[in-house]
Amino acid sequence: MHDILDLDRRGIPGGFIASEEFQEAATAQANSLGFDPHRVFIPHPIQDRTDEEMQQIAEDAFEAVLALILEPA
Repeated sequence: MHDILDLDRRGIPGGFIASEEFQEAATAQANSLGFDPHRVFIPHPIQDRTDEEMQQIAEDAFEAVLALILEPA
């Protein structure tokens, strides 16, 4: 979160990707920092996924991830 905040302060578009398990923690940290970054949450867990499952997760998230840098805040 601190890295994304630093990039935002520099005017560099971005956001972060995390698994759904970390939604609550991300919201708490964003509130603590007074910063609401773009974010994409993907299915949890990630470990033990097959290559095919990971490829599908990436394909499903592609548009949202691309929007992290292309859509204005």
